[in-house]
Amino acid sequence: MIADDRLIVALDLPTVAAAEEIVAQLGSEGSFYKIGYQLAPVGGFELARDLSGRGKRIFLDLKLHDIGATVEKGVASVCRLGADFLTVHSEPDVLSGAVAGRGDDPRLKILAVTVLTSLDQGALARSGIAMKLEDLVLKRAELAAEAGADGVIASAREAAAIRKRFGERLKIVTPGVRPAGASADDQKRVATPRAAIGVADYLVVGRPIVAASDPVAAARAIVSEMRAVKA
Repeated sequence: MIADDRLIVALDLPTVAAAEEIVAQLGSEGSFYKIGYQLAPVGGFELARDLSGRGKRIFLDLKLHDIGATVEKGVASVCRLGADFLTVHSEPDVLSGAVAGRGDDPRLKILAVTVLTSLDQGALARSGIAMKLEDLVLKRAELAAEAGADGVIASAREAAAIRKRFGERLKIVTPGVRPAGASADDQKRVATPRAAIGVADYLVVGRPIVAASDPVAAARAIVSEMRAVKA
């Protein structure tokens, strides 16, 4: 089976060696990889540059959140790594800084985090946010579109509403994807690959692949399910 770049494999692993092992196992069937907080401080940026040089697509899940000028400089530095996707928080100053920092780079796409898939309405309430979760997601997607971001991170539960509101203006990248019967782990708003790819452009899958006894078989099963929905 050839790679499907709508599937982003999350390299949420403790070492570059462990990440490289997954990449090697997947071989030509893995084309798009996410590197986040766990791997970035221990060689993840160097790995991102290396994988990019090997023709892989790279998603840097850094969720940048700072004053606009600082974000702008940080994103300008990220452009040098050859990444395809970068996450920032969906706040006006952060978004404007990220878009400015990206400049005219033809490759890097700015994705705004709406509401983490590990949160639910109760978690928002504990943080003092009274707005309905779905409304908050749409509001943050609106801020992203207004700032010139390229897409959003959102659960499959809100993706259809985002698509209805913004059409193809925003790419939708959906984490919290779990095959039927798999543990939700620390996620609250999950969906199967079949359900998620019906409304999203890209799916991010970590533990169901990287922690599987056979990562290749796990990835193939997910891709088969995705392709059955979107040929």
